[in-house]
Amino acid sequence: LAAKMEWLSGSELATTIRTGQISSSDALEAVLARFAEVNGDINAVVVTDIDRARARAAAADAAWANGECWGVLHGVPMTVKENIHVAGLPSTVGVDTPDAREPIAEDEPLVKLLKQQGAVIWGKTNCPVDLADWQSYNSVYGRTANPWNLALSPGGSSGGSAAAVACGLSALEVGGDIGGSVRIPASFCGVYGHKATM
Repeated sequence: LAAKMEWLSGSELATTIRTGQISSSDALEAVLARFAEVNGDINAVVVTDIDRARARAAAADAAWANGECWGVLHGVPMTVKENIHVAGLPSTVGVDTPDAREPIAEDEPLVKLLKQQGAVIWGKTNCPVDLADWQSYNSVYGRTANPWNLALSPGGSSGGSAAAVACGLSALEVGGDIGGSVRIPASFCGVYGHKATM
């Protein structure tokens, strides 16, 4: 099952963990193996938080073994877009300033909600400078390539997000969309993207 894990949807992966077909720790390790295999060429995930993710996945497995469910994403490894604030990680928004790589002090509300629902956030995905382009390049992390053709763009601004899902680095991802920043990369990378209403 771990060999096919990168192609499960977020809901499929959550169900697989809840039914005991795979542990959260094994799911995370499968994703990290995929990351080591393909991310060097694609550059979708640009910030990692592997040690804390491994600890959280182990805690999720222990909780589940004791009959405790954290929520609909219990133990599911995932990534979020680089501009989204995760405590302890930078949020440069692709802007290379002296303090850009300083870690953020607190999770933003969206990340708190993901964690409350049991998600295991192990990395952050690339975006263009100030989230303001239909590609995903910045001077902090470089260029993200389209997983289907490395010469092409994955789109933007959530290009790293769509590329990560398309190449099996994350079963689901959180981006952001005002003028197409989720929908355009989703179409470029052949994955499903949804812009929620206000």
